[in-house]
Amino acid sequence: MRVAIFGTGYVGLVTGTCLAEVGHDVVCVDIDEAKLEGLKRGVIPIYEPGLEPMVKANHAAGRLDFTTNAAQAIAHGEVVFIAVGTPPDEDGSADLQYVLTVARTIGRNIDSPTLIVNKSTVPVGTADKVRAAIAAELDARSVQVAFEVVSNPEFLKEGDAVNDCMRPDRIVIGADSAKAIERMKRLYAPFNRNHERIVVMDVRSAELTKYAANAMLATKISFMNEIANIAERVGADIEHVRHGIGSDPRIGWHFIYPGAGYGGSCFPKDVQALARTAQLHDYDARLLNAVEAVNESQKGHLFELIQRHYAQGEGETLRGKTFAVWGLAFKPNTDDMRAASSRRLLAQLWEAGAKVRAYDPEAAHEARRIFGERNDLVICDSASAAVHGSDALVVVTEWKQFRSPDFSRLGSALADAVVFDGRNLYEPADVEAAGLAYYGIGRGRSLHAE
Repeated sequence: MRVAIFGTGYVGLVTGTCLAEVGHDVVCVDIDEAKLEGLKRGVIPIYEPGLEPMVKANHAAGRLDFTTNAAQAIAHGEVVFIAVGTPPDEDGSADLQYVLTVARTIGRNIDSPTLIVNKSTVPVGTADKVRAAIAAELDARSVQVAFEVVSNPEFLKEGDAVNDCMRPDRIVIGADSAKAIERMKRLYAPFNRNHERIVVMDVRSAELTKYAANAMLATKISFMNEIANIAERVGADIEHVRHGIGSDPRIGWHFIYPGAGYGGSCFPKDVQALARTAQLHDYDARLLNAVEAVNESQKGHLFELIQRHYAQGEGETLRGKTFAVWGLAFKPNTDDMRAASSRRLLAQLWEAGAKVRAYDPEAAHEARRIFGERNDLVICDSASAAVHGSDALVVVTEWKQFRSPDFSRLGSALADAVVFDGRNLYEPADVEAAGLAYYGIGRGRSLHAE
C-alpha cells in the first residue's frame, strides 16, 4: 500500500521504516529539510537500536523516501498518518496545533479517497477535530472527497521501538466503518501472521486506550516509589518486598522497580494530559494527580540521600565535592533526556556548590546541548573516567554496562567511598564488602528506621 507519514520523530520514523520493511511504499514528510537530507544519507537524528540499518536499506530499495513537499506526499498516500508531536500546553493539556495543522494541510490537498490515521498520542475527541478541520478545507475548495479518520495509537518503547513495531503486543484500531477497519487490517497484515494482534474498537475508546496504558504504567512506578519511601522509614528492604508482591500473578513483575522517578516524552505529559481531559469533563482525577506528584518528589530523592550522608560528618557540606554521575538519559538504550531524573539531580548538586563528572553511553551530545559549557560539569567518555577524581558515585540510568562494576576499584577511586544507586542495580552487601557505603532506593543505608 502507498503510505504517507507526517512527522519523522520517534513515532513517525520508526513506523514508516517498519511499514517499508514489510513492503509498503512509504513517504515521510517533515518541514526540516536538513534533517530529511540527513535521513536520505542514513544519518539518524535519534539513537534507537536497529533503526539505522533499516532506514538505509529501505531507502536504498526505494520503499522509504523523505520529502518536505506535503502535497506530493498526500497525492502518494492512500493512507496518511499523522505522527507529529503533541507537547504539553501551559495547563498540562496536549497541544494539538501540529496535529490540526497537518489536518488542514490534508484537507487542502486530497483529491481522492483517503484514510487518515491519527498515530500521535491525542486526547479523546481529537479525531472529531481532525475530521472537522479537513472538512472545512474541502468546503473552502468547494470539492467533495471521501475520507475517514481512524485512531491507531502507538505503543513504542524508546530503546526498543523497532522490536515493538515489528512484533507488536497489540495493534489498536479505532474506526467507525467496516471499510476503514478492513483497510487497516490489510496495512498491518504482515505484523499479524503468528496470532491475532488486532484489537478493534470505536475511535474515542482507541484514543483513551493509549492514555490509559501509559497512565497505568506510570501509576505502577509511582506506587513502587511510594512503597520504597515507606520501606526506608520502617526498615524494610524494598527488593524483598518486590519479590514478595511480584510473584502474585495478579500483580506481576513488570514496572514494579522503584527508582529515581520516570521521565521521557510520554509518561509525564500523558499523565498530565489525561488528568486535564478529566478536569475538562468535570472529573477530578485524584489518582493521576497523585501519580504525578509522587514522581516529581521522587526525582529529588537521590539528592536527599546525598544530603543525608554528608550531614552525618561534622561540618561536612557538598560545596567543593565532585560527584561521578553514571547515566543522563531518562532510560537506557536512548539518548533522550526529556524530563530525565538526571537533570533535577545535576541542578541540585550545582546549587549546593558541587561539581559533576558525568558519563552516558549515548546522551553526551544531548547533555552538551542542554547544559552548554560549564566549569562545574565534565562530560566524560567512559564510566571509569567519570569516577576518576570524584568523591562519590551516583547511578541514575540503568545501562547494562553499569551493572557489574569492580567495587574494589571503585572503593579505591572514590575519595569518600560512597555509592548512591538510583536504580537498585547492586546488592548492598556486595558494595559494603568492598568498603563502600551504599544507598539505594529503599535499600542499604537509605533505611533509617528507629
